Amino acid sequence: MPGKRSFLDTNIFVYSFDQSQPTKRKRAQDLIASALADRNGIISYQVVQEFLNVATSKFKRPLSTQDARSYLDRVLNPLCEVYPDSVFFATALSLREESGYAFYDSLILAAALAGGCDRLLTEDLHDGQTVRGVLIQNPFPKRRQSR
Repeated sequence: MPGKRSFLDTNIFVYSFDQSQPTKRKRAQDLIASALADRNGIISYQVVQEFLNVATSKFKRPLSTQDARSYLDRVLNPLCEVYPDSVFFATALSLREESGYAFYDSLILAAALAGGCDRLLTEDLHDGQTVRGVLIQNPFPKRRQSR
């Protein structure tokens, strides 16, 4: 959608490597490619940290240090626009109290706000909820079966 700016949560990057879920993998790869090509998506330092931790230690076949560095240079660094400061952490604390989300989820919401995003793409929070003008959307909706 033109004019839309999305914040991509860590799970999108994890799914982009997940061989066991081809539909989610393709969707995640498309979201990342669009964010890079159209500059319509961003991430924060937290997403970089979480992804690199999972990719180098928890994947079925963990990324090597060299492959992780390459992905950092090609994908994560170009998308990373939000870094913490004292106001950022204060915002996350306010969001935690306001939304009832865990602190780390509130950091993701604070990053979406700090980055000027109107959408937060994640499957970890309440799909369809709006918090301070940021719409939470699950980019991997379950398909309804026809009867």
